[in-house]
Amino acid sequence: MKRPFIDLHLCPPIDQIDKAKSLIEKSAELGYSAVGLTFHADAGRENIEQIKKICKDAGLDPILRSDLSPKNARDLLNTLRKVRRAFEVIAVYCSSREIAIQAAKDQRVDLLFFSQSDPKKHFFSTSEAKLASEKNAALEINLAPLIYLEGYSRIRLLNVLRRETLIAAKFGVPIILSSGASSPQMLRKPEDYVFLTYLIGLDAHAAEQAISDNPRKIVERNRRKLSQNYMCPGVYLVKRGEDC
Repeated sequence: MKRPFIDLHLCPPIDQIDKAKSLIEKSAELGYSAVGLTFHADAGRENIEQIKKICKDAGLDPILRSDLSPKNARDLLNTLRKVRRAFEVIAVYCSSREIAIQAAKDQRVDLLFFSQSDPKKHFFSTSEAKLASEKNAALEINLAPLIYLEGYSRIRLLNVLRRETLIAAKFGVPIILSSGASSPQMLRKPEDYVFLTYLIGLDAHAAEQAISDNPRKIVERNRRKLSQNYMCPGVYLVKRGEDC
């Protein structure tokens, strides 16, 4: 049976509905079954519902995601308290080692991701991997840069991504392959991404998991936690009210 592929990181221009619709419809055309839609933490409910409807009309399962870009560790903690229950996936852009360490050790964070253009701003090492593996955080690799970067810039990024995939594998940190795309031109078929990630050391099986099973598990876990029946880790309400 064909795997249900998920692109967990689409960046639709929320205030430009036509462009957002083109991006979402292209994802459906390329064979994805679900997409992560990135919203600002203070996004209006009307905008969110409008984008969700476009997704559903295209036959896609919409996954609500917020990308946090904290200034420091304290800022990250403050923001997490406000947004964790408002979104199905919380990703943190780790612009410093301080932020990367804090994000990796906070169980409210689902994804760690790094600069898409500057390999020097990648802070995923043994320390971050150990923490992430303990808290079930995943390493997200956005693949759009491998399409638009050229020459030495692309080579440098490939080298960094190869190192990060090795570290993630060593410590059992799940890898998520996403597009990070804001326009249809940056999208590719899931099978193309699987082939492309051979360049960063992922075999076909690991790459397929990274764009199907791994994101699916994160979404399913968080949707359970966000349900009315969730009480606390490991405890769910089975019956309520008249059912008792």
